[in-house]
Amino acid sequence: MRKTALILAAALLAAVSVSGCRSSRLAQQFDTTPNAGPCPVAGSIHDVSRYVKFAPGAGELFSDIEYTAEITDVRLFCRYTDDIPLAAEIEIDFAFGRGPRGTAVTHTYPYFVAVTRRNGKVLARETFATQGEFRSGQVSGKTELVNRIEIPRADGSISGVNFEILVGFELTPEQLEFNRAGKRFRLDAGPVE
Repeated sequence: MRKTALILAAALLAAVSVSGCRSSRLAQQFDTTPNAGPCPVAGSIHDVSRYVKFAPGAGELFSDIEYTAEITDVRLFCRYTDDIPLAAEIEIDFAFGRGPRGTAVTHTYPYFVAVTRRNGKVLARETFATQGEFRSGQVSGKTELVNRIEIPRADGSISGVNFEILVGFELTPEQLEFNRAGKRFRLDAGPVE
């Protein structure tokens, strides 16, 4: 009787774990066999995780801002067993802002997703675009899903920890310099002291 109760409890726990991943399409595509190893590390690159667009010919004052954005969270779901390629999808949370010089109710923000080795070598990189909407105020946000990441592995001994999946905004040299100088503005208020 006790053995049956333990098996039932284990099955219930497994069902709860899988149902908690229902937001991931990967959880629905594969069986429940555990991954061959951990998922790759995922996150945003600090220097390119913020986006500030000033009006053309303007300075770097709050009153000169057209649009801002920030990557606020990155979540990765992956699946691989035996020697099959690692399939992954990534969810990226964005927060968008419109400054005093921003006049449009939408703005397109280019961003990239890159797969790298842990030593920094870029294996693949693709650019995407997300659109911020400002119909109900100055700040908005959204989550983007990139669900077609596939990482071939030489054999079943290659774990996901050998890779990283990194995201960031596609920035102009001036925007990158602004970020690297440690300057920033809050999305909805003004300069951060």
